[in-house]
Amino acid sequence: MKTLYLECKMGAAGDMLMAALYELMTREQKREFLDTMNSLGLPGVEVVPEAVKTGGIAGTHMRVTVCGQEENDHHHHHHHDHDHEHDHHHNHDHHHENDHGYHHHATPGHIGEIINGLALPQRVKDRARQVYDAIAQAEAQAHGCDVGDIHYHEVGALDAVTDVVGVCWAMELLDPDLVTASPVHVGSGTVHCAHGIMPVPAPATAALLRGIPIYGGEIQGELCTPTGAALLKTFVQSFGPMGEMEVEKIGYGVGSKEFEQANCVRAFLGEEEPRESGDIVELVCNIDDMTPEALAFACARLLEAGALDVYTTPGTMKKGRPGWVLTVLCDPGREQEMVRHIFAHTTTNGLRSRLSAKYFLKPGQGRVQTQWGPVGVKLARGYGVTHAKPEFEDAAALAKANGLPYQTVFEAAMKEIKNL
Repeated sequence: MKTLYLECKMGAAGDMLMAALYELMTREQKREFLDTMNSLGLPGVEVVPEAVKTGGIAGTHMRVTVCGQEENDHHHHHHHDHDHEHDHHHNHDHHHENDHGYHHHATPGHIGEIINGLALPQRVKDRARQVYDAIAQAEAQAHGCDVGDIHYHEVGALDAVTDVVGVCWAMELLDPDLVTASPVHVGSGTVHCAHGIMPVPAPATAALLRGIPIYGGEIQGELCTPTGAALLKTFVQSFGPMGEMEVEKIGYGVGSKEFEQANCVRAFLGEEEPRESGDIVELVCNIDDMTPEALAFACARLLEAGALDVYTTPGTMKKGRPGWVLTVLCDPGREQEMVRHIFAHTTTNGLRSRLSAKYFLKPGQGRVQTQWGPVGVKLARGYGVTHAKPEFEDAAALAKANGLPYQTVFEAAMKEIKNL
């Protein structure tokens, strides 16, 4: 299984994650990434990878400029004393503009319009909006207001949009089957922002990191930014130590601040055996006003969108109407994306979400030889048991080619499996 592991011993920020993922790409992918990022349609934005060192380690710093000015410059102009001056999010009641004439106080709707207009695949834009949705919900919770009342500060700036979109585009190009990460170092002490002096992690960051293992330490300052937290929440399916993995590439995404230790996100890309346990989200809704054809179409689209499984169960709904209970299973990191797809492709106005533990056998493949030809075998092992059965398509093809009942070929394959 193609696995991406993110080591967040110095927290995470949008540009650090983007740079780490960039280092994992092939030469062709890097060219495509930069060509796309520099022709998105964001006015004046330029993305340039720079070879740098941190703590003696060579890595990449992703320099994002707007009209020739780097993001750190205008963050300093606004007197924000952050340790990761990359992508911070605070809502304000007053209004002003930065040196580029770009309004910092964007609403969620405004950011959504910007993302929708970018020259990117739809799935990348959906992921980017999902990141901003998570930030909006966290900001609303932290400041005790409705999501519609949120006005982004630095998160509304073009460079921050570029960081978010860049990570989403990089993930699309790398296309890992599984994304995991270490517990996240958040730093310690306090941070100065528009609302005054805040504890680290800042309230919105803390809200985004709920359910994610985090820790502090002796390093003073904000190591995990809201954008970094939202990106981890969106893409990472499980947190913990790196599993047994055959590493193929390692990427170092370097931050702009200097610390006593290397200030970077380290990314490992390689092959890992599937884990035997984890978490899974179950999204459920009742439907009594869709035709079977329309519901079947919706189920197919949800599977195409990345659902692990989709199924319906007949039931009796309100007013005694016959209907269906739709159940969609997905990875926790894709919950918000899948919720959006369910609302888009079905008539439901609400659904239920349950986070459950899952246990599964490790899948494998084999092959047996019958008198009519080879048949593939599906294997699953773990917890002291082994399941094995012939691949249906192989058995069916041999049965058809030899004018035999399917059951004849199936039983012959099963006999060979038992002999093994």
